[in-house]
Amino acid sequence: RMSRHAQQLRDHDTNPCIAETDASLKCMDDNNSNKVMCTDYFLKYKNCRKFWHDIMMQRRRNGVKPEMPSAEERRKMLESMG
Repeated sequence: RMSRHAQQLRDHDTNPCIAETDASLKCMDDNNSNKVMCTDYFLKYKNCRKFWHDIMMQRRRNGVKPEMPSAEERRKMLESMG
């Protein structure tokens, strides 16, 4: 059974970067943990975290709840951006 923290990390409503996390881990597996081979994946993950962290901070400042948009709300936001 997964810990509560592990479950949260796998929850699409609270973690917007699951796909980037999984891609990074798969790259590491596929390349015998050679980080140099996975730099692009790490960068995508880092950019994803920064992007959604900035959105979360903006929502917190504006008193919007929940601070992290749901998976569905995020999908609509990204679609509207093109």
